[in-house]
Amino acid sequence: MAVVFLGIGSNLGNKKANCLTAIDKLLAGGSEVVKISSPYDSKPWGVTDQPDFVNMAVEARTTMSPRELLDALKKIETDMGREPGQRWGPRLIDLDLLLYDDLIIQSDDLVVPHPLLHERDFVLMPLSEIAPDLVHPVIGKKIVELKEKLCNETDHFSEQQIQD
Repeated sequence: MAVVFLGIGSNLGNKKANCLTAIDKLLAGGSEVVKISSPYDSKPWGVTDQPDFVNMAVEARTTMSPRELLDALKKIETDMGREPGQRWGPRLIDLDLLLYDDLIIQSDDLVVPHPLLHERDFVLMPLSEIAPDLVHPVIGKKIVELKEKLCNETDHFSEQQIQD
């Protein structure tokens, strides 16, 4: 089985519940969820005039190919009610394939590792919680190192772990 890491985010409706529902649907689709990060509140990235997000990361095992997994993630988004909209705009649910084993894939509609993974604090914070020593296959640095580097380079680090 392949080891995959996914990013999950929502900034509409019950954001935390939306993320947890997406994880349930991933499980129902046959993937084995191994680790789930805490939910984190985060500021919007790209388009800042929108509600804050809740973001999480998941480590899973799957027998799906990268293409099949991407299609399954898009289906979960659609099934949950996500509609096409503004790039980086508000969304009920967003599922990103961050890493698939140590594969490097470059195609028109599938890039692994996620091309912006190392630039997004809202991805690195939850991912570093569940896989701090995971090495980015292109950059060659641990996830925790990428997170620390980004923290040092930016004036804000928006993530706050949500306390229940």
